Amino acid sequence: MRSIVTQAAQKRVILVTGPARSGKSEWAETLAIESGKPVIYVATAKVDPTDSEWQHRIEQHQHRRPTDWRTVEVPVDLGATIQQATDRNCLLIDSLGTWVANLLEQDDACWEKTLQELLKYIENCVGNVIFVAEETGWGVVPAYPVGRLFRDRLGMLVRRVGAIADPVYLVTGGHVLNLSILGNRLAPYPPCPPYPRRGFN
Repeated sequence: MRSIVTQAAQKRVILVTGPARSGKSEWAETLAIESGKPVIYVATAKVDPTDSEWQHRIEQHQHRRPTDWRTVEVPVDLGATIQQATDRNCLLIDSLGTWVANLLEQDDACWEKTLQELLKYIENCVGNVIFVAEETGWGVVPAYPVGRLFRDRLGMLVRRVGAIADPVYLVTGGHVLNLSILGNRLAPYPPCPPYPRRGFN
Protein backbone atom coordinates (compact mmCIF):
# COMPACT_ATOMS: atom_id res chain seq x y z
CA MET A 1 0.00 0.00 0.00
CA ARG A 2 2.77 2.40 0.90
CA SER A 3 4.50 1.91 -2.47
CA ILE A 4 1.26 2.71 -4.32
CA VAL A 5 0.75 5.85 -2.24
CA THR A 6 4.36 6.92 -2.79
CA GLN A 7 4.12 6.45 -6.55
CA ALA A 8 0.92 8.48 -6.67
CA ALA A 9 2.44 11.21 -4.53
CA GLN A 10 5.20 11.72 -7.10
CA LYS A 11 2.68 12.65 -9.81
CA ARG A 12 2.51 16.25 -10.89
CA VAL A 13 -1.26 16.85 -10.54
CA ILE A 14 -3.55 14.74 -8.36
CA LEU A 15 -7.29 15.14 -7.78
CA VAL A 16 -9.04 13.71 -4.70
CA THR A 17 -12.81 13.98 -4.77
CA GLY A 18 -15.67 12.64 -2.68
CA PRO A 19 -18.75 13.52 -0.63
CA ALA A 20 -18.78 15.32 2.71
CA ARG A 21 -17.01 13.62 5.63
CA SER A 22 -15.70 10.90 3.34
CA GLY A 23 -12.04 11.26 4.32
CA LYS A 24 -10.93 12.90 1.08
CA SER A 25 -8.87 15.55 2.89
CA GLU A 26 -7.19 12.86 4.99
CA TRP A 27 -6.24 10.90 1.88
CA ALA A 28 -4.92 14.04 0.20
CA GLU A 29 -2.85 14.77 3.31
CA THR A 30 -1.44 11.23 3.19
CA LEU A 31 -0.40 11.73 -0.43
CA ALA A 32 1.20 15.07 0.45
CA ILE A 33 3.24 13.49 3.25
CA GLU A 34 4.33 10.65 0.97
CA SER A 35 5.56 13.12 -1.64
CA GLY A 36 8.61 13.62 0.58
CA LYS A 37 8.58 17.34 -0.18
CA PRO A 38 7.87 20.33 2.05
CA VAL A 39 4.11 20.82 1.95
CA ILE A 40 2.34 24.12 1.41
CA TYR A 41 -1.27 23.80 2.50
CA VAL A 42 -3.44 26.16 0.44
CA ALA A 43 -6.64 26.91 2.35
CA THR A 44 -9.39 28.36 0.17
CA ALA A 45 -11.81 28.85 3.07
CA LYS A 46 -12.51 32.31 4.40
CA VAL A 47 -12.13 32.48 8.15
CA ASP A 48 -15.31 33.72 9.81
CA PRO A 49 -14.91 34.16 13.61
CA THR A 50 -18.67 34.67 13.94
CA ASP A 51 -19.42 31.17 12.61
CA SER A 52 -18.37 28.84 15.43
CA GLU A 53 -19.28 25.64 13.58
CA TRP A 54 -17.23 26.62 10.52
CA GLN A 55 -14.36 27.68 12.75
CA HIS A 56 -14.48 24.27 14.45
CA ARG A 57 -14.17 22.53 11.07
CA ILE A 58 -11.14 24.62 10.20
CA GLU A 59 -9.52 23.87 13.56
CA GLN A 60 -10.08 20.12 13.05
CA HIS A 61 -8.12 20.31 9.80
CA GLN A 62 -5.41 22.40 11.41
CA HIS A 63 -4.89 19.96 14.30
CA ARG A 64 -4.59 17.02 11.93
CA ARG A 65 -1.87 18.57 9.77
CA PRO A 66 1.86 18.23 10.58
CA THR A 67 3.25 21.27 12.37
CA ASP A 68 5.99 21.80 9.80
CA TRP A 69 3.54 22.41 6.98
CA ARG A 70 3.26 25.98 5.79
CA THR A 71 -0.30 27.26 5.45
CA VAL A 72 -1.40 30.04 3.10
CA GLU A 73 -4.94 31.37 2.77
CA VAL A 74 -5.96 31.84 -0.85
CA PRO A 75 -9.73 32.36 -1.08
CA VAL A 76 -9.66 33.81 -4.63
CA ASP A 77 -6.31 34.08 -6.46
CA LEU A 78 -5.70 30.36 -6.80
CA GLY A 79 -4.25 30.50 -10.31
CA ALA A 80 -1.40 32.78 -9.33
CA THR A 81 -0.56 30.52 -6.37
CA ILE A 82 -0.26 27.50 -8.68
CA GLN A 83 1.75 29.51 -11.20
CA GLN A 84 4.32 30.35 -8.52
CA ALA A 85 4.70 26.72 -7.38
CA THR A 86 8.08 25.05 -7.82
CA ASP A 87 9.13 21.40 -7.96
CA ARG A 88 10.72 21.78 -4.52
CA ASN A 89 7.34 21.79 -2.78
CA CYS A 90 4.03 19.94 -2.77
CA LEU A 91 0.92 22.13 -2.89
CA LEU A 92 -2.19 20.71 -1.21
CA ILE A 93 -5.23 22.77 -2.20
CA ASP A 94 -8.29 22.22 -0.02
CA SER A 95 -10.77 22.76 -1.48
CA LEU A 96 -12.06 23.55 -4.97
CA GLY A 97 -15.65 23.69 -3.75
CA THR A 98 -14.90 26.46 -1.29
CA TRP A 99 -12.98 28.35 -3.99
CA VAL A 100 -15.98 28.13 -6.35
CA ALA A 101 -18.28 29.37 -3.57
CA ASN A 102 -16.02 32.39 -3.04
CA LEU A 103 -16.48 33.39 -6.69
CA LEU A 104 -20.21 32.85 -7.17
CA GLU A 105 -20.78 36.57 -7.65
CA GLN A 106 -18.90 36.48 -10.96
CA ASP A 107 -21.11 36.53 -14.04
CA ASP A 108 -20.79 33.71 -16.57
CA ALA A 109 -18.27 35.48 -18.81
CA CYS A 110 -16.02 36.45 -15.91
CA TRP A 111 -16.27 32.98 -14.40
CA GLU A 112 -15.32 31.31 -17.68
CA LYS A 113 -12.26 33.55 -17.94
CA THR A 114 -11.27 32.73 -14.35
CA LEU A 115 -11.78 29.04 -15.02
CA GLN A 116 -9.71 29.03 -18.22
CA GLU A 117 -6.86 30.86 -16.48
CA LEU A 118 -6.87 28.34 -13.63
CA LEU A 119 -6.80 25.38 -16.02
CA LYS A 120 -3.92 26.94 -17.94
CA TYR A 121 -1.89 27.29 -14.75
CA ILE A 122 -2.68 23.70 -13.77
CA GLU A 123 -1.61 22.34 -17.15
CA ASN A 124 1.66 24.30 -17.04
CA CYS A 125 2.55 23.87 -13.37
CA VAL A 126 5.99 22.46 -12.59
CA GLY A 127 5.38 21.47 -8.98
CA ASN A 128 3.34 18.73 -7.32
CA VAL A 129 -0.25 19.88 -6.79
CA ILE A 130 -2.93 17.89 -4.97
CA PHE A 131 -6.51 19.13 -5.25
CA VAL A 132 -9.36 18.26 -2.92
CA ALA A 133 -12.85 18.66 -4.38
CA GLU A 134 -16.37 18.00 -3.16
CA GLU A 135 -18.96 15.93 -5.00
CA THR A 136 -22.21 17.90 -4.81
CA GLY A 137 -24.18 16.58 -7.79
CA TRP A 138 -25.30 13.21 -6.38
CA GLY A 139 -28.28 14.53 -4.45
CA VAL A 140 -31.45 16.39 -5.33
CA VAL A 141 -31.41 19.45 -7.55
CA PRO A 142 -30.91 22.47 -5.26
CA ALA A 143 -34.07 24.46 -4.66
CA TYR A 144 -32.43 27.85 -5.14
CA PRO A 145 -30.72 29.33 -8.22
CA VAL A 146 -27.47 30.06 -6.38
CA GLY A 147 -27.34 26.42 -5.26
CA ARG A 148 -27.77 25.21 -8.83
CA LEU A 149 -25.13 27.64 -10.01
CA PHE A 150 -22.67 26.34 -7.42
CA ARG A 151 -23.42 22.71 -8.26
CA ASP A 152 -22.98 23.22 -12.00
CA ARG A 153 -19.82 25.30 -11.77
CA LEU A 154 -18.16 22.91 -9.34
CA GLY A 155 -19.17 19.87 -11.38
CA MET A 156 -17.69 21.36 -14.55
CA LEU A 157 -14.52 22.40 -12.74
CA VAL A 158 -13.96 18.96 -11.21
CA ARG A 159 -14.43 17.31 -14.60
CA ARG A 160 -11.96 19.66 -16.27
CA VAL A 161 -9.36 19.24 -13.54
CA GLY A 162 -9.95 15.49 -13.67
CA ALA A 163 -9.08 15.53 -17.36
CA ILE A 164 -5.65 16.94 -16.47
CA ALA A 165 -4.92 15.10 -13.22
CA ASP A 166 -3.41 11.63 -12.96
CA PRO A 167 -4.30 9.92 -10.76
CA VAL A 168 -7.85 10.88 -9.82
CA TYR A 169 -9.19 9.37 -6.59
CA LEU A 170 -12.74 8.97 -5.32
CA VAL A 171 -13.04 8.59 -1.55
CA THR A 172 -16.37 7.21 -0.35
CA GLY A 173 -17.77 4.60 2.01
CA GLY A 174 -14.48 4.34 3.86
CA HIS A 175 -12.60 3.33 0.72
CA VAL A 176 -10.24 5.01 -1.74
CA LEU A 177 -10.80 4.25 -5.41
CA ASN A 178 -8.26 5.10 -8.09
CA LEU A 179 -10.51 6.21 -10.94
CA SER A 180 -7.56 6.54 -13.31
CA ILE A 181 -7.16 2.75 -13.13
CA LEU A 182 -10.78 1.67 -12.70
CA GLY A 183 -12.46 4.11 -15.06
CA ASN A 184 -12.30 5.38 -18.63
CA ARG A 185 -11.25 8.96 -19.19
CA LEU A 186 -13.79 11.27 -20.81
CA ALA A 187 -12.95 14.32 -22.85
CA PRO A 188 -12.78 17.60 -20.91
CA TYR A 189 -16.13 19.20 -20.26
CA PRO A 190 -17.04 21.32 -23.33
CA PRO A 191 -17.67 25.04 -22.85
CA CYS A 192 -21.30 25.76 -22.05
CA PRO A 193 -23.36 28.62 -23.47
CA PRO A 194 -24.37 31.26 -20.93
CA TYR A 195 -27.56 30.52 -19.09
CA PRO A 196 -29.69 32.73 -16.86
CA ARG A 197 -28.98 32.89 -13.16
CA ARG A 198 -32.59 31.93 -12.32
CA GLY A 199 -34.81 29.04 -13.25
CA PHE A 200 -32.31 26.57 -14.77
CA ASN A 201 -31.82 22.97 -13.64
